Parts: sequence; C-alpha cells; structure tokens
Amino acid sequence: MPQAPHPRNHSRMMVYSFFGAALISATSSAPTPLYGVYQTLFHLSPGMVTLIFGAYAFALLVALLIFGSLSDYLGRKPLILMAFALNALALCLFILAQSAGMLFAARIVQGLATGIAFPTFGATLLDCDKTRGPLLNSITAFIGLMIGTLAGGVLAAFAPFPTQLVYVLLLAFTLTAMLALAGMPETASLRYGALAALKPNVAVPLGARASLLRLSPVNIAGWSLGGFYLSLMPSLVSAVTGIRSPFVGAAVVATLMLSATLSVLGLRSMAPRLALKIGTGSLIAGVTVTLFGIGAQAVALLFLGTAIAGLGFGSNFANVLKLVLPLAQGHERAGLFAAFLVQSYLAFSLPAILAGLAAPWAGLPNTAFAYGAGIMTLALVSLAATRSRHVGAQSGL
Repeated sequence: MPQAPHPRNHSRMMVYSFFGAALISATSSAPTPLYGVYQTLFHLSPGMVTLIFGAYAFALLVALLIFGSLSDYLGRKPLILMAFALNALALCLFILAQSAGMLFAARIVQGLATGIAFPTFGATLLDCDKTRGPLLNSITAFIGLMIGTLAGGVLAAFAPFPTQLVYVLLLAFTLTAMLALAGMPETASLRYGALAALKPNVAVPLGARASLLRLSPVNIAGWSLGGFYLSLMPSLVSAVTGIRSPFVGAAVVATLMLSATLSVLGLRSMAPRLALKIGTGSLIAGVTVTLFGIGAQAVALLFLGTAIAGLGFGSNFANVLKLVLPLAQGHERAGLFAAFLVQSYLAFSLPAILAGLAAPWAGLPNTAFAYGAGIMTLALVSLAATRSRHVGAQSGL
C-alpha cells in the first residue's frame, strides 16, 4: 500500500485537481461559440449542431457509468492521465476538423475524456480535503464552462484562425498538465476489483424513489436549460439581435455559468430545501425574462434573464443530490447517483437535439419560446410537488 502523502502534497494535488477539472470543463465548452462558424463553413443545420453536441453528452454518460469508480481501484493518477490523453486527442481532431464527421469524432472523444475526468478529479478533491472538496466540486464545472465559452468567443471574434486557436491554447495547457502530473502525489490506495467496477450499477432504492420523482421535473428543467445554452444560445442571440459577433453569444452563455457559480457559493450554507425553492423560483423568473428579451429583441434582457436563471441553475445543481442521496443506504448510493446521472445527461442532450431538429421549420425564436415554456412548466410542477408538508414529511423534502 502506498503511504499517505504529506499534507503539503495534498494541498498541491488539490490545487492541481481544481485547475485540471476546470480545464476539462473549459475544453468541453470551447466549441459553443464556434457552432455558428461551423454552420457556415460546413453548411450545418441547427439539428446537426445539436446532434454533434448530443454526441458529447452520450459519450460522457457512457464513460461516467463505466469508468466512474475505476480510480478507486487503479489510483487517481492513471485515470487523470487517460482523461488528459483523450482530451488532447479531441483537441487535435478539432484543430484538424474539415467536416461534420470530424466534429462528431472530436466531441465523442471529448465526452469520453470528460466522463473519466469528472469523477476522478472529484474523488481526488475529496481525498485532499473532505471539508472544502464538495464545494470545489460544485463550482469547478461552472468556472471551466464559463472560461472555455468566453475564450472561444473572444478568440473567434478578435483573433486569427477562429476555429483553431482556442484549441491550440487548450492543447498546450493539457500537455502541460500531463507533464505536471508526474510530480503530483497519488491520493488513493490500490485495491482489487477493477473489472467488477466496470459494470454499471444503476438503481433507485425504494426509500429515495418518491423524492427523486418529485425532484425530477426541476432537475430535468435545469439540465435542459444548460444543454440549450451550450448548443443553441449563441445562434439564438445572433438570430434575435442581429449581432453576429461570436463574443456576444459566448458572453450570454458565460453569464449563466458565472451566475450559477455565485449561486452555489452564496447559498451553500442555506438549508437544501429552501435553497431549492429559491433556485426553482429564480429559474422560472429568469427564463421568463429571457423570453421577453427574445420577443423584444433586446440583448440586455437576454443577459438579465440569463443571470437570474443561472442562480436557479447553480442552486438546483448543488441541492438536488443533497436532498436525495441521504435517503439511500450507503451501499445503495452509487446506484442512485448513477441513475441521477442518466436522467441528468439525457435531459442535457435530448431536448436540445429536439430543439435543433425543430428550429429549421419552426424558427429558432419560436423553438426557444416552446423550449422555455417547457422548462417553466417542469419547474412549476416540481415546486408544487415539494410545497406539500405531507409530501415533505414522507420523502425527506
């Protein structure tokens, strides 16, 4: 068994894991402001754009379910190295992309890298600091998504080689992180059972079913919102406002992620049930303001509505699992978490794909109105279900 690393090494590994997780997230969102450019270059429809986006989400889900706990057996560093190697391959594919097929391939590899990286970095942060680890895990994805979207938008709008430069920079950071990994300590002890760990365990225990059912509408609403923003929002901003700069669309998406980060930090000490109610109300209000912005063709309202919706996106993301996981026994939590991930990533991808397929004949603004109405309906259903004192007493809500 390897010896436990020195506390100073733990701190070093915690910083490395935080930035590594943010780097993986930044890579996953870097294509978002470029989808409009790809549409022009490769003559892609909105439906094709969301299919490319969905390929990433499905690959990520597969990797999460298969490799999610493998670092508990093989160690954190081998899985981190695998994730970064796949991330580097995906970035090379993006740099060389000359067709929709290469974009599909890049996003699939990127999804595999992210699905391996997230649980591994998350576990490493908990290894290093069980007090701060959960908070860091709640914000790394949002920070990375914000940085990646902004970087892609800024470079696409103001720098040469708009479909390549952001990937070249991210590739340089990825290769640097791979080299730095050699000097980092291992935080997990090796143990037997790696092959058995590859078998997905997806199950909702009886004690958690009622709560998960009542929280599912708002969970689906939040992840659906994220999927729409990361796939179609830059194109919607351009279609509604007439502003063609990739930077503006990227800035709207980044606003969602920044607001979500601030929400997680600001509401972290609040009771989960109250934070979820505030988050659900913010989600409904934010989508409403955003839809008014679409109708008024006002970019300021788009930013405002996005900022309000982001408060709900972040709060709900951080609190749904706080309410559901304690209702399962210790040996049931892995299966419940896997079921939650399946629901979340299907919500992240499938509605956005349907919106992309509908946009060519319904128009992107009309599609956004229908999409927003669906999100608000789901949030209202969940809000109504969790207001009942009788339901709360029975389900832990």
